[in-house]
Amino acid sequence: MNLFGVMGISASGLSAERTRAEVVAGNMANAESTHTAEGGPYQRKEVVFQSEAPSSFRMQLASAGGAVSTGVAGGVTVRSIISDTSAPIMRYEPGHPDADASGFVAYPNINPVLEMTDLMDASRAYQMNASAVQAAKQMIQQSIELLK
Repeated sequence: MNLFGVMGISASGLSAERTRAEVVAGNMANAESTHTAEGGPYQRKEVVFQSEAPSSFRMQLASAGGAVSTGVAGGVTVRSIISDTSAPIMRYEPGHPDADASGFVAYPNINPVLEMTDLMDASRAYQMNASAVQAAKQMIQQSIELLK
């Protein structure tokens, strides 16, 4: 694989981890949202990643033979963002505007500790991909210096 392919893989990881961090931030921001436009409490969102597969056998063969290919196999994309369907947390708050007839309010089932762990994981993965891009950039610069 050439150095530009490495940069492409890392760039796809940067984009995917940025999306994951944005989703986690949205979960944290809506941890106390009891009413959404769809009705009911906010539902926790999760990001599903998918490996980028090579587009054709010809591309695989070209990369195995050392030829420069146009696509990047081995990267990652965001496949989908799914909603958690677990039951909401019920709290007894009879004066709340969203309380039911029994006085219970449905809150999103969001665990702040889990969300912060996911955010730290996304942040570290982002940092690792950024470091890989920086290392590839340095190797390209050193290769150019050798050609002078």
